Amino acid sequence: MSTQCCKEKQNYVNVFLRNQNEPVYCYRSGLTVYEERFLDGALVPGGWNAAGYPLNVLSNYPSFIDLAPYMEPTSFHVELDGENMDFFLELKNYEEIQLENGSKEAVLTLRSTIKPVEIKVHTLLDGTPMFTRWLEVTNLSDKDMALSRLSVLSGALERMKNLRFYDADACAEDVYDIGYFHRNMTCEEGDFGWESLKFERTAISGRFHRGRHRYPAFFLKNKLTGMIWFGQMAWSSGFEFLFDYNAGHESNATALSFEMSVTGYHPLRLIAAGETYVSPKVHMGAIFGTLDDAVNATYDHIRKSVLNLPEANGDACLIGAGMGPEHDMSVETSKSFARQMGSLGGEIFIVDAGWYCPPGKEASEWWKRTGDWDFDKDRYPDGIEELIDYVHSIGMKFGLWMESERLGADAKICREHPEWFKKRPFGETIPGFVDFTNPEAAAWVESEIARIIEDYKLDLFRVDYNINSEQYNYVKDTVRYEYGTVKHYEAVSAMYGRLKKRFPGVIFENCASGGGRLDLDILRSFNHTWVSDEQKAPMAQYITNGLSLVLPPERLDRLVSGMGCHAYASLDAHIRNAMLGHVSLNVLNPAAAEYNELQRDFIKHSVDVYKSFIRPMIPTSRMYHHNEDISGVRKDGYSALELASADKTKAAITVFTVPGSKVQRVNIIPRGLDLSGTYRVTLDNTGESMTVTGRDLLMNGVSTRIMGVMTSELILVEAVEA
Repeated sequence: MSTQCCKEKQNYVNVFLRNQNEPVYCYRSGLTVYEERFLDGALVPGGWNAAGYPLNVLSNYPSFIDLAPYMEPTSFHVELDGENMDFFLELKNYEEIQLENGSKEAVLTLRSTIKPVEIKVHTLLDGTPMFTRWLEVTNLSDKDMALSRLSVLSGALERMKNLRFYDADACAEDVYDIGYFHRNMTCEEGDFGWESLKFERTAISGRFHRGRHRYPAFFLKNKLTGMIWFGQMAWSSGFEFLFDYNAGHESNATALSFEMSVTGYHPLRLIAAGETYVSPKVHMGAIFGTLDDAVNATYDHIRKSVLNLPEANGDACLIGAGMGPEHDMSVETSKSFARQMGSLGGEIFIVDAGWYCPPGKEASEWWKRTGDWDFDKDRYPDGIEELIDYVHSIGMKFGLWMESERLGADAKICREHPEWFKKRPFGETIPGFVDFTNPEAAAWVESEIARIIEDYKLDLFRVDYNINSEQYNYVKDTVRYEYGTVKHYEAVSAMYGRLKKRFPGVIFENCASGGGRLDLDILRSFNHTWVSDEQKAPMAQYITNGLSLVLPPERLDRLVSGMGCHAYASLDAHIRNAMLGHVSLNVLNPAAAEYNELQRDFIKHSVDVYKSFIRPMIPTSRMYHHNEDISGVRKDGYSALELASADKTKAAITVFTVPGSKVQRVNIIPRGLDLSGTYRVTLDNTGESMTVTGRDLLMNGVSTRIMGVMTSELILVEAVEA
């Protein structure tokens, strides 16, 4: 069996339990192996192997990590009432649960000897190189306990004792590269880049120490051994990835440890007497290969074990099309735009913010009126049902926007319930941000969402979330001092989970000031997600390239026209930036203007290509990034992204030139095709095609014609009989 075949199957799961000197848990998923030891009352990492080998292949000489250099070697960090729960543990139980989809869940139960606390360590293996880890912490006492530190997965990652063995000129400062999203503010999502890991404690944070638009993921590669570790945290609030690289400039040995932690003001959460707290889930993998090998392993894991709620299936990729307060939102204008979008191939017409505002007030007051979730009767004198029925009559579905978790200052409900809002640590009230730890407030929000979905018979529900990260780090008024963030997001996540199961036929679309809440926990309850409010080239292309490293394309909404993108780059660049994901259309011209037939025909052609050629392969697709990061794109003068079918019979490749590019011709060597196949290659700009062998494509590639700055090409590849 070839190595490639092994990579494609990746369906092996097993926990190899050894109880010789101390219990050892060898978690095996695909070719990835992660081991932990229960050593002197603590659970500690044993090490990693991405070639399928348990660490005791030589039974009497196991290759465990030498823990000597590590001050905090344990596999998790839990601190309760200021006491460390990582040590002085007893092993109480171990069990394995076989799941229907072939996955396996291992549960290790530990009991503290210094405090009445039980910790269950859950590990889900699904046959991909990535596994899921979470903790259950049970307070067995008759008093509450304050959780002040939580690292869901941590400890020694790798110990290298002889760098010169790999390379006689090896330097410790050039062993590891860390890849993550460098920017953390709105409209800066997807700015992925690599940098050398420093001989320090490197912290990558979001939603607490840094802004909320940084996606919670990392890639770490050892440039000497070829190993790549990759991880994500499924958590909508404060997170931190900490890498402690202990070495020196002249070192021939290194020690690397890490933590995947929940952050916020302490205590993070009170755990009541008898209560079991379930931590956020983290997803961690390791592989030998390229960045795209790690990316596609992540896709496999996410599709199988994370975003797998049947009610929130994202495979349909129906084309959304909408309008909001940037336009006149009258009934007639709305109908005109619906016809325009429908003629281009749009399948869902979505009315964004402003439908609850009086005529002429949508642009200036949509923000202040959120919370009064009734259509404005002056805007819709015959009821909003008139528009809904019209949209359905022309063969489109209907969707509506809400910002359900924030109340505007002018909303009646905001004035009626000042107790629903909490305070920052400095004492000021957080305006409009609903406290979900207040059962009454949370119940009202859930009931309003359900009412709007039912009353207006929605086919799509779009939720927005326009707040800053400091607003949800708030003081919670309890008998004992506590911050409300963790409990808040537990309640928010649970609410959307209930609503999605209650309305399985309604498409749930996530948005949070663009990409401010994209993590795998919140997305479990949504069919797809808005990833950014930045639609202008070239940043729009960087965002698509970057975020497709961590989320599969069927979940990524990208916009054509609207939000200022029409002022930058060529028309073809606008549509093609969306075509390898989930396409959203917007208005091409004012309702009173005449159609530009050239523009309309090209958009319609592109939508037809999307529906007939690209969309069918997206839900099981592979993705290949011909430029890994923005610095590479700027250096090369272009970006190229390849979507390939899982069976290697089809591929679509988008190529974009960037500002200042001097590129005249781009040669692309496809990565997702079969060497033994024969393919028809079509350049969409001209419609010209040729038949080429897979061997020729993979050896020599395919070249575009001369390209101008801020333009694009779409290359379509499909297998044909030789």
